[in-house]
Amino acid sequence: MEPVPTSHGARRANTIRDVARHAGVGVGTVSRVLNGGERVSAETLDRVQAAIRELGYRPSAAARALSRGVASAIGVTAPHLTSPSVVARLRGVVDTLGNNSYDIGLATVETASQRERRMKQVCQRDHLNGLIVISLHPTAEERRQLIEAELPVVFLDVAPEGFPSVDIDNTAGGRIATEHLLEFGHTALGFIGDLPEPEFEFTSSARRLTGFLDACAAAGIGQNLDWIVRVAHAREAAAVGAETMLRGAKRPTAIFAASDTQALGVLDAARRLGLSVPGDLSVMGFDDLEFAELVGLSTVHQPLVESGRCAADLLLSRMSGDGTPQDDDHVVLPLHLEPRGTTGPPPARSTHTPAGKRGDRPTGHHE
Repeated sequence: MEPVPTSHGARRANTIRDVARHAGVGVGTVSRVLNGGERVSAETLDRVQAAIRELGYRPSAAARALSRGVASAIGVTAPHLTSPSVVARLRGVVDTLGNNSYDIGLATVETASQRERRMKQVCQRDHLNGLIVISLHPTAEERRQLIEAELPVVFLDVAPEGFPSVDIDNTAGGRIATEHLLEFGHTALGFIGDLPEPEFEFTSSARRLTGFLDACAAAGIGQNLDWIVRVAHAREAAAVGAETMLRGAKRPTAIFAASDTQALGVLDAARRLGLSVPGDLSVMGFDDLEFAELVGLSTVHQPLVESGRCAADLLLSRMSGDGTPQDDDHVVLPLHLEPRGTTGPPPARSTHTPAGKRGDRPTGHHE
């Protein structure tokens, strides 16, 4: 018996149901064979073991844990654990899984080699019933390991094809932020985002830049490449990048930072240079972290905590099946504008009022 084709034409790993069907027995009988063969006749034992060999079946970590009565545990793999957005997502995951009496095992990833090791470890751990992966797009090898382990998994903040996921439309978010500045009358706009990290394949910042450029192009505004700055995802790095931009012979009247953390750096730079916000410079962020409202930062709100809850709910739903990846478990959460005190008209248009209103630009949908 060959592995069952997926909707993409690839072959998925055989499941315990496939073994049972091939051996002509029930799933419970296969489970007993996998766990020592008690109360199974010698003939049936031989038939099931032959089916396992013929199909190349590897029992899933979740199935082994549940059949052995091991305490229910969910693994969470996340990069850069100190990042405020990661912390907020984790809060939502913990809220949901804690309410369902699951223990949570957290694996942090800071380097490429650590990432490879962590993913291999979670796929081999028998005590895990499921896995949530935050912000890490799976490599080809990681895809193979996850499918072979038959471990129910949900990706959060990325949407790899063939796996359940919870994400936002970052390109649309970049447009929302930029259009807010354009509505005030800004035509000299700068952008500060993340340096590429090939070992992690993060895409959020790059997609927000795409939305920024799309909005500028739609408004007929050419872009000064000196005003597109990529720095490490840190407040001070953003401050240094913004200072360089703002010390030029010509400077932007508004800067869109691809994260609230980087927007704080832009505010720091403005303060050091004696620029008033928003009188001399408008500053726009992204995420709507807890501190954004405290400092009056205009930003694009993404539902970070809710995304963690949604990912946990989706994983619990997947765990009720056999863990085989599905194509239709993809949720895109909505975004909206949060205009506050750091954005306003450019100096030459101090009487202009923006057309946008709070919450009037929802985007995203459930699929």
